Amino acid sequence: MKKLILSIMTIVLSIPAMAQSYMTTEDYKKEYLYYYGLRLGMNLSTVSSDDSYLDGGDIQAGLNIGALVGFQLSPQAPVYLESGLFYTEKGGKGKNQGKKFIYNLNYLEVPVVIKYKFDVDGDFSVHPFAGGYMAWGIGGRIKNYGDRETYKTFCEDNFKRFDGGIRLGCGFEYQILYGEMAYDLGIANIGHDDFGSSKNGCFTINFGVNF
Repeated sequence: MKKLILSIMTIVLSIPAMAQSYMTTEDYKKEYLYYYGLRLGMNLSTVSSDDSYLDGGDIQAGLNIGALVGFQLSPQAPVYLESGLFYTEKGGKGKNQGKKFIYNLNYLEVPVVIKYKFDVDGDFSVHPFAGGYMAWGIGGRIKNYGDRETYKTFCEDNFKRFDGGIRLGCGFEYQILYGEMAYDLGIANIGHDDFGSSKNGCFTINFGVNF
């Protein structure tokens, strides 16, 4: 799965370069607009589950950081395809028989969204977007504060590594500065049998720059 994510990223990031191989840089920029970006933000995540041990817990805050590329799909419309590679921290908090626990789900994530750019004036624009994401778990721990024990997050008894879902949001750009809010609705079951059907849900706030 890691190889698949890296392969997708390589293809997406090379699209502007491949397009330029068939036309000059100046001609390409006249016909299509593309950009690269850096993002840093915060996740507020929960897990919905058939298992009462996980369902209905408190929000877990985590880091979201990554890089992306976007390019215009047609010179006749301000519609863009955007993708990238992110390190993102999800998870949740809860109680089991009065004992507090926290579970961290850390992923490498590849989002793919379609954006529409509304120009408000020459400097400011609004970018609603929709699409999806897929992710691969790379680490995390379950911390049981009552028993003072920790367990591996991704293993046969707890969580599956693969996650995927739908992403909806809106971004705001002022010159090269960019901010956005998004919600990820997980549709992949991330829980093994002990946790029943479990799915991620995550609200994200990102800030960054576009080049």
